[in-house]
Amino acid sequence: MKLSALRRTTGFRPAVVMFAAALTMVIGGGTTPAEPTKAVAVTSLVKEGRTWHLKVYSVAMDKEITVEVQRPADESQPAPNLYMLNGLDAGEGTANWKTQTKALDWLADKPVNIIQPIGGRGSYYTDWQQPDPVLGVNKWKTFLTEELPPLLDRELHSTGLNALTGLSMSGTSVLQLAEAKPGLWSTVAAYSGCAQIADPVGQQLVKLVVETQSGGDVRNMYGPPDSPMWSQNDPVINAEKLRGTQLYIFTGSGIPVADDVQYYLNTVPGPMGGVNLALGMLIEAAVNGCTHNLKNKLDSLNIPATYHFDPVGTHYWPYWEQALHDSWPLLAKGMGLTN
Repeated sequence: MKLSALRRTTGFRPAVVMFAAALTMVIGGGTTPAEPTKAVAVTSLVKEGRTWHLKVYSVAMDKEITVEVQRPADESQPAPNLYMLNGLDAGEGTANWKTQTKALDWLADKPVNIIQPIGGRGSYYTDWQQPDPVLGVNKWKTFLTEELPPLLDRELHSTGLNALTGLSMSGTSVLQLAEAKPGLWSTVAAYSGCAQIADPVGQQLVKLVVETQSGGDVRNMYGPPDSPMWSQNDPVINAEKLRGTQLYIFTGSGIPVADDVQYYLNTVPGPMGGVNLALGMLIEAAVNGCTHNLKNKLDSLNIPATYHFDPVGTHYWPYWEQALHDSWPLLAKGMGLTN
């Protein structure tokens, strides 16, 4: 007997429908349909001249992330993407390229999308193993390597070629991100970032950013000092994963010049200006040591990189702005531009 005849003679179809409904009630605890799965998406877009202010929903962090994009002058042609990560406050305050430098103006005539994610203060733009009471849920590695790039490639109609820059806190992060997703960024430029985080000195620098200056707890990020997560996220230990990526590495020495002293003392008058100057000297000197260790490891692996070890310089923005200018030819090459 054909199936159609069986349905007509035995009530096959109603029986199946009743069985499916009953099964749904048993498994689902009722007939309420499940909520649709959320997806990574642009939830809002405001255009202000050539600047696009986007809100992007991150599944990994279950929240909207602000992403600022400076579009090229000619938006009719596909352009590559230059991701520029910010400093300690991740652009939430004034520690960002737009406020502290003229970098965006300098890049305005370049045929490139300038992308700045906003948010993630003290997070190191990494995936934390658990939420932090102060800094919240941080899954920035997933957002920046898996969620955001393909979305922006579609939204911006980009060429699919990417470069990545970071400074201070994010000077560490850009190397971690490059190792997490080899090939995603053709060129990575790291300015004054400590690449060696698993040793005691590196861990103290991370604690300074996460705990002292941001109020978080590094144990929620990578666990206690002996946790294997520190080594798993250490750019020096995992330097082999940088093979094939064009690298530009900058650091100062920690020795101040007159402009450094004037900057710190004028920015924060009084004794705290001197304290900040001393801190800027110490941080850059420590970063200098980390960076030499990274060079030694890359050299041992025969992985090429372009280095700029400034004989002077403390931990502040004018040095990073100049480093951006100096690294631009390599960044442009990685993005398929002629400079």
